[in-house]
Amino acid sequence: MSKDKTHIEYTVTQGRWGKQLVAQTKLGVCAVLLGDNANTLREELKNAFKNSALIENKDALQANIHTVSRGIESPLLPHQFSLDLHGTVFQQKVWRALQKIPAGQVISYSQLAAYIGQPKAVRAVAGACAANTIAVAIPCHRVVRNDGTLSGYRWGVERKRALLELEASR
Repeated sequence: MSKDKTHIEYTVTQGRWGKQLVAQTKLGVCAVLLGDNANTLREELKNAFKNSALIENKDALQANIHTVSRGIESPLLPHQFSLDLHGTVFQQKVWRALQKIPAGQVISYSQLAAYIGQPKAVRAVAGACAANTIAVAIPCHRVVRNDGTLSGYRWGVERKRALLELEASR
């Protein structure tokens, strides 16, 4: 017997951080992807949700898109939309911990690993950050190296730097 596919509706818009793809299931936002090319973002969504039925539908997201866009463009505001997290139990634990980091603050990968009670899981924490498909609402941009320098960011180190600078300026 085959399992029903998850239906994901999405749209691509232009925003403060470049192109942004917002996707949702009936449970909430499951992806906020940032980039420079809409087709690349569609491919990223397809790769992240291989067993899902993806439907581009701006009309279906119209009610949510303004709220999500406002949250993406203003990371200091708490997001006002529900999330549908797709990841392992460990990844979701890391993502929930990330949501507790206040805007304008940063944490190192090792501090985050210790915070979730797994101080030896630094690489796994970094992997969970890299697997995050919900930019800004799951603020993996707030995680830095132990020495405070910026490291990789799924959507580019320059976007990470800009997000952190915006948060620090407020």
